[in-house]
Amino acid sequence: MQNPILVEVYRANVLESFHRGAICVVNENNEIIFSKGNVEQICYPRSAMKFIQVLPLIVLGGIEKFGFTLQEIAIMCGSHNAEQEHLTVVESILSKIGLNKNDLFCGPQYPSSKRDADQLIRNNKKPEHIHNNCSGKHAGMLALCQLMNAPIHDYINPDHAIQQLILEYVEKIYEYPKEKMVTALDGCSAPIYSIPVLNQSIAFKNLVSNHYEEKLTNACKIVMEAVSKYPFMVAGSKRYCTDMMQITAPQIIGKTGAEGIFCMSLPEQKLGVCIKIDDGKMLPQYNVAQAFVEATGLFSHETLKPLHHYLQEPLINFNKYTVGEIKAVNGLFDGLKIG
Repeated sequence: MQNPILVEVYRANVLESFHRGAICVVNENNEIIFSKGNVEQICYPRSAMKFIQVLPLIVLGGIEKFGFTLQEIAIMCGSHNAEQEHLTVVESILSKIGLNKNDLFCGPQYPSSKRDADQLIRNNKKPEHIHNNCSGKHAGMLALCQLMNAPIHDYINPDHAIQQLILEYVEKIYEYPKEKMVTALDGCSAPIYSIPVLNQSIAFKNLVSNHYEEKLTNACKIVMEAVSKYPFMVAGSKRYCTDMMQITAPQIIGKTGAEGIFCMSLPEQKLGVCIKIDDGKMLPQYNVAQAFVEATGLFSHETLKPLHHYLQEPLINFNKYTVGEIKAVNGLFDGLKIG
């Protein structure tokens, strides 16, 4: 069976295209309290896994060893725009661990911020690894290497000591056996693992409700605090993760992943959420995520007004005419109860 249509694209009131996908919401007992589509669908969490990949560094004492700030932890969890504020924080991490931007191996990438990408071009400069949206995560991985006295030259190798340690945490937090995971490389060349939509929602629940040993529980709390206090480090200007959390954190925490993934944690309600858009388009995940945020009833209409355009995004043509809209289907979260 096909997954249901979650998002529709209209042009002059005619349905022109649509996006199918799956949604899963679990409670503190890993019970599914709301779902659409196939929650057993296998896919990669992509950058939504960053919240989990940073945990070993925190558990093993990386914050104390290197004096990392919450802002620096937040960018290790982020997919940043490579705005100057982001580059400054990544450089600070590298300086604290005795390395520099030349030690990163995430791949050169033009900044996600068009303004900053254009500035590089105007200055006749090429993008570097530090401009990659995952450079914060990679700086965190290099910090874990330094903490473990592990070699840095092949830190992205799936068999490297830090990646094997991260995999242990992934297995625990996602509650999914590593033997069932397929290891691949993310866009930034770091290892990534295939995991069902259901378990991706479980992982984001476990970040806010778990029965782990004290150090791991505290590490999860630190991640939540870091991204709540510094949402700009998680994405940047005109990005949904940042825009959303600037309004909803710490009540709702969210993180995007490539190919249509969006995961959320609701700490007070002890819920985890995963959204997967089948065709991998990025905008539809934000339409669905915003529909969920509004359906929770946790915030007033006025509070969410700056985010409402993500629910119903206008389609603008080259003449700046509004020619249609892309929106989550009406009543998508009817029946959702989070109380």
